[in-house]
Amino acid sequence: MAALVAVGGAIGTAARAHLETTFAPAPGTVPWVTLIINVAGSFALGALLELLLRTGPDTGWRKAVRLGCGTGIIGGFTTYSTFIIEIDQLARDGHLLTGATYTVVSLVAGLVAAGAGLLTVDRIVRHRTSGETTR
Repeated sequence: MAALVAVGGAIGTAARAHLETTFAPAPGTVPWVTLIINVAGSFALGALLELLLRTGPDTGWRKAVRLGCGTGIIGGFTTYSTFIIEIDQLARDGHLLTGATYTVVSLVAGLVAAGAGLLTVDRIVRHRTSGETTR
């Protein structure tokens, strides 16, 4: 299981590093790439965990998927450490309002995205289940 987390983490981290290097923000501006990565990752993790929860207990292949994809890939792709470093850099450079706004938007959007991921899977499962019972 540790190997799944390590391989998944390497994949997620490499993808994030590539995006952050390719689309580096201008100094003093909101680091949009990190924001988008973290919000997308929150949605994906919420959806993944809800889907796995609905398929059975956290054992066997479900546990492997949770660790490899959730902890590994999504955990490596999202980044709390870069988020904190970016906030610190904005504050040190005198961009306090930008840093504060980035902090609040990131946290709120991440929570909303995780909830949206949970609800999306819930609605898909409910729709498919209700469609199966009416046939």
